[in-house]
Amino acid sequence: GAQIIDLMMLVIDVTKGMQTQSAECLVIGQIACQKMVVVLNKIDLLPEGKRQSAIEKMTKKMQKTLENTKFCGCPIVPVAAKPGGPEAPESENPLGISELIEVLKSQAYLPSRDPSGHFLMAVDHCFSIKGQGTVMTGTILSGSVSLGDNVEIPALKVTKKVKSMQMFHTPVTYAMQGDRVGVCVTQFDPKLLERGLICTPDSLHTVHAAIISLKKIQYFRGALQTKAKFHITVGHETVMGRVMFFSPAPADFNEEIQENVFDFEKDYLYQEGYLSKDDSVSSEENKENDQAGEVQLPKQQWALLEFEKPVTCPKLCLVIGSKLDTDIHANTCRLAFHGVLLQGMEDKNYTETFLPKLKVYKLKHKEGQVERVMDDYSVIGRSLFKKETNIQIFVGLKVKLSTGEDGIIDGGFGQSGKFKIRIPDGLKPDTKMLLTAASKKKSKGGKGDVTKEDESSKNDSAQPVTISLTFKRYVFDTQKKMIQS
Repeated sequence: GAQIIDLMMLVIDVTKGMQTQSAECLVIGQIACQKMVVVLNKIDLLPEGKRQSAIEKMTKKMQKTLENTKFCGCPIVPVAAKPGGPEAPESENPLGISELIEVLKSQAYLPSRDPSGHFLMAVDHCFSIKGQGTVMTGTILSGSVSLGDNVEIPALKVTKKVKSMQMFHTPVTYAMQGDRVGVCVTQFDPKLLERGLICTPDSLHTVHAAIISLKKIQYFRGALQTKAKFHITVGHETVMGRVMFFSPAPADFNEEIQENVFDFEKDYLYQEGYLSKDDSVSSEENKENDQAGEVQLPKQQWALLEFEKPVTCPKLCLVIGSKLDTDIHANTCRLAFHGVLLQGMEDKNYTETFLPKLKVYKLKHKEGQVERVMDDYSVIGRSLFKKETNIQIFVGLKVKLSTGEDGIIDGGFGQSGKFKIRIPDGLKPDTKMLLTAASKKKSKGGKGDVTKEDESSKNDSAQPVTISLTFKRYVFDTQKKMIQS
């Protein structure tokens, strides 16, 4: 229902104020709607003498709550819809309703509507009428429909002809975006569709996964972690989905991102979770860029959503991620993020056919130490690889010594995971001295003189020359290639 709101009434119990569910409604309003009226209900429960001051107090409180939302300054109307509660006699007159009607009239507006494009309708009821056929009622989200048109029920892959239509009990021959309408078709079992989408045949896609741009909902407590499962509301249904977050490569963090498109040519940085001010989830590459201690946040972040069952939805539709299994009585917002669906993956085997196009990388960093000098242009290194590692796949990768020299991995050395590094520009004299001194100490202590050996290795480890290897690996690269800029 989040796609069909033009004006919203947020009803608050004046004796209780904002409840968890009111806050969730407010969040949905922020995402899906432009205008709101707040109704403070049940004012009959306030003692008459203190009623006015209690209403004023709650009105001030609500104004404060809405201060930092798009509904700042919206009308707040006190009412008692049914004084005395459900048991009260009918003679009891509601309070404040005529004022509310006036406010609604002043807030009502004609939204701009457009009959062009594919017909798409969100169906919320489906029932049969004897001798007529099956009626699907709902709201037209886009396009228009006329008598005799063919419409598809994409979830069931069924196409039907529109036999008759009604709007508020009046037969019509045409309806367009924004209209509430009942569409009647024949020979269709209403039990097959409770709610869902109907559309121009072949205009909607059924997707198994999607790339979305997203924003975290500020009231959601807790981090959004990669690999976590959320309830994903998309199109006109809610399904479980697993998320993987990613952001632009840090060099592009501040670049303006084009809205509603996704660029497959660019490189993206894998994130263990959504990056936000209050989280410590921060990638390696980010930490390096973060000298000032101020965590840099990208202007836009994305997620790969993998659905547990395929969903049918239009392109660029609204996506809401929630944790609906949270205890409803826990005082916490269950809505976690919202976004826009930029690219759906219709192929069931999308992991093989589609994902390799998505250039999301992880930054890998390994450290080892120089064991000894071989000559002016080569050294032997250790502790970078495990004994069983196939060093061949690392040959040709660039490394850096902590003393500043650039080297290239030349191949393995012996059986214990040691390796040879070529230094094209040669070792600096200082480095050579440092390394020769260290290895002399070692060999000196080697004559059965245990205490000296211990001391020399202490001095040695005080300042070993380290070797660092940094490379990128694309998450969806089937060959797991290591890439260096």
